[in-house]
Amino acid sequence: MNQVTHPVPTAAIDRILEFAFAEDNPRGDITADTIVPAGAKATAAVRAREAGVLAGGTVFARAMTMINPEIHVVQLVKEGQEFEVGDRLLTVTGPAASVLTAERVALNLLQRMSAIATATRELVTLVSHTKARIADTRKTTPGLRILERYAVRCGGGVNHRDNLSEAFMAKDNHLALLDDGEELTSALQAVRARLGHTTAMEVEVDSIEQIPAVLAAGVDIIMLDNFAVADLPAAIKLINGQAIIEASGNVRADTVAAIAQSGVDIISSGAITHSVQGIDLGLDMVVA
Repeated sequence: MNQVTHPVPTAAIDRILEFAFAEDNPRGDITADTIVPAGAKATAAVRAREAGVLAGGTVFARAMTMINPEIHVVQLVKEGQEFEVGDRLLTVTGPAASVLTAERVALNLLQRMSAIATATRELVTLVSHTKARIADTRKTTPGLRILERYAVRCGGGVNHRDNLSEAFMAKDNHLALLDDGEELTSALQAVRARLGHTTAMEVEVDSIEQIPAVLAAGVDIIMLDNFAVADLPAAIKLINGQAIIEASGNVRADTVAAIAQSGVDIISSGAITHSVQGIDLGLDMVVA
């Protein structure tokens, strides 16, 4: 799980940091610029105040060097690696005033990304004895999706479609505008005829009665949304390998293993990005 592929491009990190610093430091840091002695240097360490999984070390370092390229950051714990209370995760050395100016933005992102990685790892571990994979959703913080989805990968999860342009996915509100039965099948077949051959089609169903019409259209993925665990086996039997099966809704630590054991292929969770509480990390500084 420690191997994290597809790192976030530096240009994308910079866009996020530029906005964050424009918000947090629009006209200079009044406190650091006035009270910190000129020429003061600092050595600091990011320490864990609770256990978790690290994600965002590169983002933290980039935040520091964006404020002042003379700051030097060493990452001691790898991306996707678990840590314990008291562990040193990164060290920071450089001009003290600049370190203080960058501290909050750098920590905010590191804490949130590590929380997402930690929440993902918990679910991944709970289903590790099955074939099911844990995926995120589009329920991400606006503007931070690329970082939050990277954090999901650090936790061992996989990413769902990245945006509305990437794949066809008909949800309940789309289907509410269409007729059921053969009419739905025909509508989906018409969509298939319009889409390129590399574009995946996914359709969400919230009852087993919807499955035959969707299945008849030859879609690639069927999402079983908010199905009771007891109803999953019948739905899986009906689909019978004709589509990838995704389960979504009510995915929690106390339910995810049972959902996975039913035989679904993917379990998607919005909570791993939209409901996490930042991991408690602190920057402990010594001024030289």
